Amino acid sequence: MDIVDLRQTSVRQLEPLLEEEARHWHDELHWDYRSALDLIKRFLEAHALCGCVAFEKGSAAGYSFYVLEDQKGLIGGLYVSSRYPQAVIGRRLLDEMVFSMRAIPQLSRIEAQLMPFSGPVDTPLREQGFHLYTRKFMLFDLQKLPESRPASAAGMRLDRWNDRFFEPCAKLIYLSYADHVDGEINDQYRSRAGALKFLKNIILLPGCGQFISGASFVLRQPGSDELTAAVLTSEVSPGVGHTTQICVLPGYQGHGLGRMLMQTSAEALRAMKFRELTLTVTSANRSAVQLYENLGFTTIRTFTAGVWPR
Repeated sequence: MDIVDLRQTSVRQLEPLLEEEARHWHDELHWDYRSALDLIKRFLEAHALCGCVAFEKGSAAGYSFYVLEDQKGLIGGLYVSSRYPQAVIGRRLLDEMVFSMRAIPQLSRIEAQLMPFSGPVDTPLREQGFHLYTRKFMLFDLQKLPESRPASAAGMRLDRWNDRFFEPCAKLIYLSYADHVDGEINDQYRSRAGALKFLKNIILLPGCGQFISGASFVLRQPGSDELTAAVLTSEVSPGVGHTTQICVLPGYQGHGLGRMLMQTSAEALRAMKFRELTLTVTSANRSAVQLYENLGFTTIRTFTAGVWPR
């Protein structure tokens, strides 16, 4: 097995591997990953994507990549073909990548959320000093009859998403995730500026699908743009929606607002002839997991999130 810098490879060499990865995303997660892969290919063509490729007898067996964001590194992907020994190749790719990232002088944090397409990653990440979190990928069948109509907004105003809500929603996310496990996993939640960057990523960029304003809602007090709760939704495959964000302001949690927003979003998707809705949630966030299960979501895969240093 040869490990080669990703910037020394071509799209042509990786094409079969990328096509196989896209099939896994589609078949297992109901996600059309081609738009994300198109973006990866553009960076590959410019030799501007950091990472590495494992070659077995001249064929690409796996690859990984990362991006830098200020003093943080994000492991953006790790994929190993099931036709090869995934555990061995995945470990080599992770070790090589983390070694390279730690050699960057200004780097003080590494985040990773790795879908389960590369064999087991928990042991190699833990040995590298990562703190690990289990996350669930959940699916809801929108074609089932809803159990009930969405509850009322408790005197608050329900609005579809509008771009004027960027700043208020960033504040809402920042306040909602204070001392929350997801703030440990994603440090963008820890500041209003970081939350605004996160919002722009999921609404304006294609990494989390195509944003659907018609199935994204906010709750606010009448006469105020300050938000109490929000649900944001994207289309990740024809007929498949994905909840990219759901949050409720502390003090308003536990009163059914999150449930009402999820039901409202699901109803909007049904009206648009969507068949399924997916989301991800951290297993330690038990109240959220229970809410989604009560709504009818089922876990179809689990995956690992990791943060270095501990």
